[in-house]
Amino acid sequence: MLWRLALVALVMLCACASNEPSSFSLTGAAVDASYWCPGGSHDAPYDVHATIDARNGTANAVSIQSASATMTLASVTGNWLEKVGDRYEAPKVTFDPASVAAGSSAHIKVTFGSACTSGQYNAGKSSEGDYTVTVHMTTSAGSYSISASNRHSILAA
Repeated sequence: MLWRLALVALVMLCACASNEPSSFSLTGAAVDASYWCPGGSHDAPYDVHATIDARNGTANAVSIQSASATMTLASVTGNWLEKVGDRYEAPKVTFDPASVAAGSSAHIKVTFGSACTSGQYNAGKSSEGDYTVTVHMTTSAGSYSISASNRHSILAA
């Protein structure tokens, strides 16, 4: 009788273990909400920051091998140098951490460069460009693309 109880306990343990997620996922991406472009600037560089939640349900660490970021102009207010639909591919993207341990979660911090142009403030009407941001990551578990849940706005004169 005791061996039957042990067998039932073993079967239940195996059934519970098989319900564990066994994949890697990226969720909950968010990006800096806005950036005030300095008055009188021309192609002034600045950094955009994003965070992504990673969940590693696999039995092995997942390494992040590379990342890229795309900003797509979604809407404009006032005069804007680009038109809706124009895309910007960030040339250099950094991220931290570079891996997510087996069975754990991490907040991945992503940074990439952008630039803005603005007339002098108080010299006329202000303008704004709202961008959707998508981060693409190549990992040891595969390739992923995730869009930020919010937009990144560049505010200019």
